[in-house]
Amino acid sequence: MHSRVAAVKAPRTHNRRRVTGSSGRREGRESERQRPNMSRRVFTSAVLLLLFVVMCCGIGGAVQAQGANSGQGSLTKPYFDWRDKNEVEETVSSLRVPSLVEVNGGVFAVAEAQCTKDGCGFTGIASGLLTWTDGKTKDLDLSKLKIQAPDACHLKGDKCTYEKAEDAESHSNTKVHVSRPTTVVHGSDIYMLAGNYSSEGAAADVKATDAVQWGLLLVRGNVSEENDKRICWRDTYGLPWGLFNKQESLTGLIGGGGSGVKLKDGPFVFPVEGTKKENNKTVSLIIYSSATESWKLSKGMSADGCSDPSVVEWNDGKLMMMTACDDGRRRVYESGDKGESWTEALGTLSRVWGKKKDGEAKNVGSGFITATIDDDGTEKRNVMLVTLPVYSTENGKEKGKLHLWLTDNTHIVDIGPVSSDDDAASALLYKSAGSGDQGNNNEKLIALYEKKNVGENKPSPGMVSVVLTEELKRVKEVLATWKEV
Repeated sequence: MHSRVAAVKAPRTHNRRRVTGSSGRREGRESERQRPNMSRRVFTSAVLLLLFVVMCCGIGGAVQAQGANSGQGSLTKPYFDWRDKNEVEETVSSLRVPSLVEVNGGVFAVAEAQCTKDGCGFTGIASGLLTWTDGKTKDLDLSKLKIQAPDACHLKGDKCTYEKAEDAESHSNTKVHVSRPTTVVHGSDIYMLAGNYSSEGAAADVKATDAVQWGLLLVRGNVSEENDKRICWRDTYGLPWGLFNKQESLTGLIGGGGSGVKLKDGPFVFPVEGTKKENNKTVSLIIYSSATESWKLSKGMSADGCSDPSVVEWNDGKLMMMTACDDGRRRVYESGDKGESWTEALGTLSRVWGKKKDGEAKNVGSGFITATIDDDGTEKRNVMLVTLPVYSTENGKEKGKLHLWLTDNTHIVDIGPVSSDDDAASALLYKSAGSGDQGNNNEKLIALYEKKNVGENKPSPGMVSVVLTEELKRVKEVLATWKEV
């Protein structure tokens, strides 16, 4: 682990480890999270059909997986209706997997919401406009967040209906789970990859092995024009596992969480985690698309045991993928071919960030973004910003406080701590000057992180947003120093 220094120059060498497909295997965790069965291949444009529906928040869009044949017979046709959380019968127990989006100058938090109803758990998506009128640090107010959850239904026109009593009974048993939201903004549209959904109340003529169906959801949302400024999730694409060819090496796929990226040449890129068929180890990779017309899962992937991927686009269209690996280190990979192959960035960024001294490392998602920052008013510079835990011992206990790091892929600097919480997943967003409404157009660097503990290590359900004003000043000071070197 780098200690905090004014500037550390990572030696640039040709020491790169190429990772293509399932090569570069590493030892991973003893046990992995169970993920649904699936294999990877190419999503084709014939698979998805976007149904444009009413433009209010009350009825969510629904997309069906149209009759593409993947060798598994006819595919199911899932429909989803996004609804608001019932304020009386349903409660939010916790928030996790933070993400930040900027739309028309407003900054919104997006997170997975763990909810309960009648003692049973389910998940939804929480979102809310961030404000900082009374301080730079602010806990998210659960009462002000908008929680939406998808329900499976029949689609008739633009309405979800149940045509027969047995249909209603079947769909009442259908569970739709959304987790690890991963967001990309394009214009005024917010695209969210969230997985997964399961259909547990299948019809009687469906085989038992087919009764549970898993897949990812791609959802398009917009910010409402009302005074309360909320995100409305509308058009939903169902991406079931059956769209993949079954002879490949993965048996599970789940969203990476946090933020994806829209490449300069058009495609959207979302980080995802897969589970290896041969050893049940987690690997990190990407899926990418051209809008919503075609989707492809990358051929290349990380070493075994690397999870919680974050992806950015660096100079000249290169992708950089940061992962949290089972040895406690952050491995960083580069790709110039949209993930068909990945090269570990040894000698620059990979394995720079260290691990816990004692005990098993906890893998948490990192904030990982690029920004073009004006250092001293004369020159703008492309940089990468990262929030990661730095481990130290306090009162005999090891803690991992979040720190902000700055790098240009040559130098690396620890800007300093941004939280006092332990092992928290985080997200970052850089808002440039001039974006947003009058009075809200100042340059800002914003972090959002899970609030893990309060008091005597009591669990906390919330998240915290932080405006990193002093840290941004420090970033500019360091950039000015680099300019002189």
